Amino acid sequence: MKKKLSLFLVLLLAVSTFLAACGGKKEENAGSEKQTEKPAETKKEQVLNLLESSEIPSLDSVLATDAVSFNVMNNVFEGLYRLDKDNKPTPGMAESHEVSEDGKVYTFKLRDAKWSNGDPVTAHDFVYAWRKALDPNTGAEYAYIMYDIKNAEEVNTGKLPVDQLGVKALDDKTLQVELKNPVPYFLSLTSFATFYPQNEKFVKEQGDKYGLEANTTVYNGPFVLSEWKHEQGWTYKKNPNYWDAETVKLETINVNIVKDNATAVNLYETKKADRVGLSAEFVDKYKNDKNFKTELEASLFWLRMNTKNELLSNVKARKAIAMAFDKQGITDVILNNGSVPANYFVPKGFVTGPNGKDFRDENGDLLTTNVEEAKKLWAEAKQELGKDQFTIELLNYDSDSAKKIGEYLKEQLETNLEGLTVNIKQQPFKQKLELESKMQYDLSFSGWGPDYQDPMTFIDLWVTDGAHNQTGWSNAEYDKLVKDAKTTLLTDLQARWDAMLQAEKIVAEEAPVAPIYQRGISYLEREYVKGIVSHQFGADYSYKWAYIE
Repeated sequence: MKKKLSLFLVLLLAVSTFLAACGGKKEENAGSEKQTEKPAETKKEQVLNLLESSEIPSLDSVLATDAVSFNVMNNVFEGLYRLDKDNKPTPGMAESHEVSEDGKVYTFKLRDAKWSNGDPVTAHDFVYAWRKALDPNTGAEYAYIMYDIKNAEEVNTGKLPVDQLGVKALDDKTLQVELKNPVPYFLSLTSFATFYPQNEKFVKEQGDKYGLEANTTVYNGPFVLSEWKHEQGWTYKKNPNYWDAETVKLETINVNIVKDNATAVNLYETKKADRVGLSAEFVDKYKNDKNFKTELEASLFWLRMNTKNELLSNVKARKAIAMAFDKQGITDVILNNGSVPANYFVPKGFVTGPNGKDFRDENGDLLTTNVEEAKKLWAEAKQELGKDQFTIELLNYDSDSAKKIGEYLKEQLETNLEGLTVNIKQQPFKQKLELESKMQYDLSFSGWGPDYQDPMTFIDLWVTDGAHNQTGWSNAEYDKLVKDAKTTLLTDLQARWDAMLQAEKIVAEEAPVAPIYQRGISYLEREYVKGIVSHQFGADYSYKWAYIE
């Protein structure tokens, strides 16, 4: 989701990218341009060695929700469109499209493309995958991202059969999509993983194993996974069946899973890795290195709160927790990588409104550190709940950086909120996501990366019973603002913008989540690595245009 990981997740979504191959936009864009001008210079062996800190949870594009899966899928699959080096949609499986005058009907013409097993990619593959994503029996968390399609929500909630979804294969190479309302960013959405096609015959042959092994997955993107050793790493190989294989220069990408940053840096130093993310202590050591790079991303990290918990059902207790820790200490000391404190739920520098103003500039800071106010609210919460001592659990990732942040939050909350005990539960990435989805947690250190370039990719996270809400929080006024911004206000963009600004203020006032920081990344990248494209939303990276100089 990122994400993302949500982009989408993020997700965005994961601390894993602290150790992931992270990219700088300016340098990478320049590299992308060079590779088309001077392909003869790519003489070195076209092998790229990368690091990641987490296993891939799933390569089923309908079921995946996290940043690690989205990054891999972006490089082994392709939707109707994909994002280019400027984060603009560029033709993928579709070679062209037409839009009706009312903006509600898209007709895509598919190119002659193949799956890695030689089967043709057809319009039927999109119909199958999209229906599968929205079938309530599938239980896809990201189904809601397709709700702009006609009848999508009704299908997903079981009110209509899947064949009533507004998507049709007019023939093998023509896909027609009907929307409920005109959606200005719909073309970008088609680059997101949930909108990828799936080869129905192959998927059904694999059954429950589809997307869980390299050989139980079939690919239509620039690369295929030739090897996937769980909890160790995976290998990308150039896909000879990819329609644009001539553009792809890399032959092999090796990815090793390394959770410890010192080990990761050592692999870079010994030339076994070409890129490495840096934790705080290594930023100071390498900040003057010629290969050092840094950038601020559009991903946010926060504490989710399970509002079904006795303590966290109290809004004063939630706000006390949100205000009781020093965010600057996390960004400047623990991370030290360009991250900045976040007092908000939509990142700065991400998107501007109809009036040309950044969303963040308009709403400003909403939920800041204020220890004195936190103590006051905490005392009132304890009085209302009739108890003086509370013990809660903090669900956390098992990466190096996450561990340090978790310990810091525990110390800050226990020091500033008298009578509170915080126990930390660290889990591998996949297991943590599962516990969060089932709401088997009290507090959870989590992140989110945008799935598309609109505030809604953050704003609609907290709607009642939303797939990624996972806090149990509900607010009728907030739900209405989100619904209006997705439907009736689409023809009045300023009113839509204002509704999203108001919705963000409600989340801050009720505090089902406590924002911590907007992620920056600092990393080292070998000078011969060129053309890795970094994306602001959706998956984090594209390797299609990358090469070794």
